[in-house]
Amino acid sequence: MKKIILGLILIVSVLFSSDAIAQKEIVFEGVTLPRTMKFENKTLQLNGAGSRSKMWVEVYIQALYLSQLSQNPTEIINDNSEMSIRIEITSALVSSGKLTRALNAGFEKSAGAEFEKYKSKMELLKNYLADDIVKGDVFELTYAPVDSSMWIIKNGQLKGKIPGMDFKKVFFGIWLGDRPVDEDLKKSLLGV
Repeated sequence: MKKIILGLILIVSVLFSSDAIAQKEIVFEGVTLPRTMKFENKTLQLNGAGSRSKMWVEVYIQALYLSQLSQNPTEIINDNSEMSIRIEITSALVSSGKLTRALNAGFEKSAGAEFEKYKSKMELLKNYLADDIVKGDVFELTYAPVDSSMWIIKNGQLKGKIPGMDFKKVFFGIWLGDRPVDEDLKKSLLGV
């Protein structure tokens, strides 16, 4: 909890400092995060960032990038504009299998009774994340309204796309929905 509060103070102070406009990146818990990211000629802005821990070990730093900053999770989930979840692996304990199992569990929680209809798309995601994962790997899980699909990008390389605005809603619901995998992380991503 202390780390999250310190992280929020850092983000707020950076966002409101007079030098914030000139800064191209911020450092959050030792991870350098770009203040903006480009996706298909669009500029996305850092909305918030937080860390995900398992059994007292920080496993990744996650950031939310939006076309327009927002603290409203329902609006973000339902918005049909470019947005991205950026995950940087911070622990050597994270493997492809562990990451896909965690995403699957979060997706199942987010989808609720509709989970079965997304199983084939979750298999696609699992395949796109099948390569070895090492500390420092960066994943950009970006929604593109131009083709209504989630783009799965690892270390700058497109691994594949998963179609469907409905999939995007459930996917962002993993972290921003009514039953997020981590309530403190949700607040950090929303910048609240």
